[in-house]
Amino acid sequence: MLVLGVESSCDETGVALYDTERGLVAHALHSQVAMHGEYGGVVPELASRDHIRRVLPLTHKVMDESVRTLTDLDGIAYTQGPGLAGALLVGAGMARALAYALGIPAVGVHHLEGHLLSPLISDTPPEFPFVALLVSGGHTQLMQVAGVGRYALLGETLDDAAGEAFDKTAQLLGLGYPGGPALAKLAASGDAARFSLPRPMLNSGDFDFSFSGLKTAVLTLVKKAGAGVAADIAAAFEAAAVDVLVGKSLAACAHVSARRLVVAGGVGANARLRDQLTREAARRGIEVFYPRLEFCTDNGAMIAFAGAQRLAAGVVGDDMGFPVRPRWELAALDAVG
Repeated sequence: MLVLGVESSCDETGVALYDTERGLVAHALHSQVAMHGEYGGVVPELASRDHIRRVLPLTHKVMDESVRTLTDLDGIAYTQGPGLAGALLVGAGMARALAYALGIPAVGVHHLEGHLLSPLISDTPPEFPFVALLVSGGHTQLMQVAGVGRYALLGETLDDAAGEAFDKTAQLLGLGYPGGPALAKLAASGDAARFSLPRPMLNSGDFDFSFSGLKTAVLTLVKKAGAGVAADIAAAFEAAAVDVLVGKSLAACAHVSARRLVVAGGVGANARLRDQLTREAARRGIEVFYPRLEFCTDNGAMIAFAGAQRLAAGVVGDDMGFPVRPRWELAALDAVG
C-alpha cells in the first residue's frame, strides 16, 4: 500500500510517501522558522498562508523524487489534530480533495501518534509493548503503548511542556526563536554545576511533570546573576530538565515492567537527554529507541507511516468533509487490529 502523508499542524509543512512493503520512499519538509523568528514565535495566520503556498510544490517534489504518479497512490493521510486550526485545515482540505479526485481513501492522523510511532520508521524499530516519552513543543507525556491506537496515559505535564520551558528559557537568555536548539548549543560550553536549579516533581511519586517552576527559577537567576554567565545558566537548566525527564521515564518503565522505551518529539533530539537516558536505561536493562534526528520535529514521514497503519487496518474517514481537531487527547484514539 502506497500512502501519501501530509503534515501541517503548526509551523512546518511536511509531505512524504510511505510504502507498507518498501518503507519510506521519499519525504520533503519546509520549515517556517525564519519567518516566525522575526516575531519571536508562531503567528497562526502567517503559518496557515505559508502552508497553502508550500503543500502542493512539496507534494510534486516527493512524487517526482519517488518516480511515482498520483494514480499510484492507495491512500492519503493528513494531520487532523491537535494543532493550529487554520494550519490543520490546509492539509486536511488538500488531502481530502485529492483523495476524492483520485477515488481513494483518506484518513486523519493524530499528530502525537505520528511522533509516538516515528521510531518505527527506523532500520531497528522497537517491538510492542513499550513506554513512550513524548516531548514535542507543547506536550510532555508518558504513555504505555500496547499497539497502534492502544495507548494508556501514565502522566503528563501540569503546566509548561518541556519544549516550552526550553524555548522560554532561551528567550530569557536572549537566544531568540526557536530556542531549544540554540539553548542546547550554548549549554554545551557551560558549567551545569555552577548554579543549582530545582528538579520539579522528580520525587512526586507519580509520572506527571511541571516545568513552570523551573522556568521561574531561571528568571530569578538571570536577574541575580547578571551578564556573562548565560552558558552556565543554560547548562544548569538543561541538566535540571533532563534529570526530570530521565527520572520520570525510568520510573514509568519500572512501574509497568517495561523493557523498551521510545522517545519522540522535538526535545528528543537533545544530545544530553539521549546520552543520559540511554546510559541510565542500560543500567536497568531497558533499551531506548529514538527517531532519526530529522524525524524528531514535525514531518510528513511520521504521518504517512501512522496513516498507513490505519489504512491497512481498514480505518478511513467517515465523511467527505475535512473536520480538524485542534484539541485532541491521544488516549481517546481507537485501537487498530
